[in-house]
Amino acid sequence: MEVGRGEIVAIVGPSGAGKSSLLFCLCGLLVPQRGEVVVGDVNLSRAPTRTRDRVRRRHCGFVFQFGELVPELTLLENVALPLRLSGTGARDSMERARRQMEALGIGELADKPVHAVSGGELQRAAICRALVHGPSVVLADEPSGALDEENARVVIDQLVEHARRKQAGVVVVTHESWLAARADRQIRISGGRLVPA
Repeated sequence: MEVGRGEIVAIVGPSGAGKSSLLFCLCGLLVPQRGEVVVGDVNLSRAPTRTRDRVRRRHCGFVFQFGELVPELTLLENVALPLRLSGTGARDSMERARRQMEALGIGELADKPVHAVSGGELQRAAICRALVHGPSVVLADEPSGALDEENARVVIDQLVEHARRKQAGVVVVTHESWLAARADRQIRISGGRLVPA
């Protein structure tokens, strides 16, 4: 499987087929038992943990299926987290995070704690967090799962725009046929193998 710059690839397949595990391998959270994962010029399959962490911080944005925000932080602080972890100053991080939240229509929720917003708002904040540092690779695990159709389309529009504007590769795991149709191509996991959908 290869994902080019500015390309959006949808991964489809039945539950339990390994779609989420594939995403974890693609960003270096898991090391595959066979094969290689190369991001840019770094082979994550052979790289030490510290190198995988560095590549993930700098080059990858990840949208987990259930958001996975830090409950002790506000939404704004959660969105700014990738910038802070990569060494960006506090003021610049917060300004960039606020702009990203406004782009997804949740700017007014910046100072809210995680427990005070809806599941859909949390998912939009998670997508903001994945995009805020301008990653060259975005991996999204069922990004529309907690959203109504209108908000799901806003979120997918943002992913598409990010791919085109930043020339980023985007890999989306989805069960939604309309979302898969927005991708440049679809890949199905079947019997542990990747096949064109």
